[in-house]
Amino acid sequence: MTACCLALLALGVHAVTRDGDLPRQPAEAHWVASWAVAPLDFREMAAGPGGPTFSSPAGNDLRGQTLRQQIELSLDGERIRIRFSNRFGKTPLRIAAATAARGTGGDAFSPATLRVLHFGGRTSLTIAPGADAWSDGVELPVQAGQTVVVSAFFDRATPFSTVSMPEPGTAWVAAGNAVGAPKLKNPTPLVLNQIVTGLDVLTTKPVRTVVAFGDSITAGTSEGSFGAYPDMLATRLRDTRPAGQDVAVLNAGIGGNRLLSDGVGPSGLSRFELDALRQSGVTHAIVLLGTNDIGRTVFARVPGAELASRDWPTAERITEGLQQLVKQARAKGVKLLLGTVPPFKNTPYWNGANEALREAVNRWIRSRQDIDGVIDFDAALRDPADPQALNPLFDSGDHLHPNKAGHAAMAAAIDLRELEE
Repeated sequence: MTACCLALLALGVHAVTRDGDLPRQPAEAHWVASWAVAPLDFREMAAGPGGPTFSSPAGNDLRGQTLRQQIELSLDGERIRIRFSNRFGKTPLRIAAATAARGTGGDAFSPATLRVLHFGGRTSLTIAPGADAWSDGVELPVQAGQTVVVSAFFDRATPFSTVSMPEPGTAWVAAGNAVGAPKLKNPTPLVLNQIVTGLDVLTTKPVRTVVAFGDSITAGTSEGSFGAYPDMLATRLRDTRPAGQDVAVLNAGIGGNRLLSDGVGPSGLSRFELDALRQSGVTHAIVLLGTNDIGRTVFARVPGAELASRDWPTAERITEGLQQLVKQARAKGVKLLLGTVPPFKNTPYWNGANEALREAVNRWIRSRQDIDGVIDFDAALRDPADPQALNPLFDSGDHLHPNKAGHAAMAAAIDLRELEE
């Protein structure tokens, strides 16, 4: 490697490749996403039903506190970088100090692995409203399955803004600047992750990076209580991967998310670029959206929630939206697989008109010859005795969300050959 390349790597800069180049041969070191989340606007969540439950005992301002989050990695690497986000912030976000280290369980980390994070060579960072920022690359050898603990201290007013739904027991706050403390003193668990939205590793290996993009059926019910098909897909891919190739599956699902309109999180149409196509090294995307668009019609005439005719979900509007995602992915050289909408009979979403709408959308998906692949989640999950309903073996109990066996069936329905090309 040339001296120029080595200097760039030392600053955390990676070589740029042409959009669409899939990693078939080992390349010079490049950044690849090892973990990522789809962020949400805290204010919108707090304003919705049950919003107050999202407030932590420490309040909704991080000033004077250390935030600590545990991240589980999907790739090996010798060097990492962290993405901090102020996407939904209305004021500049200042991080006074930040560190990363290999976790040893809960909020604890190994002191020997502690690394101070820098941002353009500085130990502090201010992120403009609406923006994301990466730390400089830092030497920290890691392996898939290990955890990294990221800590950040805030010395100015930092209201909750850009958040995500974590696995339970992975986010805490503690008083004062404790970014270097191997174990927090009197930490307060957080219901929501804050600000940290991605971790990349620097690698020379060819990597398939798959983004699973969707709603709660992708995210996993009850924050992972029933498992999530992207996790099970990752296991399948790793067990069958070609020698020398790594695999990362990123879960960009948001519970309640819709394709066409904002609701719980920005619409799928508006967030696809940021949450899927801009993930470092992304090669494939799996899209499963439409359930909440179809179900929205049931509540559309509730006072205060009326839909204008231009906003009424139809099969044409949903399929046009999906086609837009196909075009966006193609323009970036990312291979896109579309999933059929699973059945939801016996839920508040269901009626005859909505069932007809779901079936029309699925016919369109199955008939596409201009996409990279179709995953028939509907066929994998439906009840053979009543194809409009979830198979009882796969039902979490609400007739809408799959249980762990259902998520396993979803992962098994994916033709891995579609993700090898």
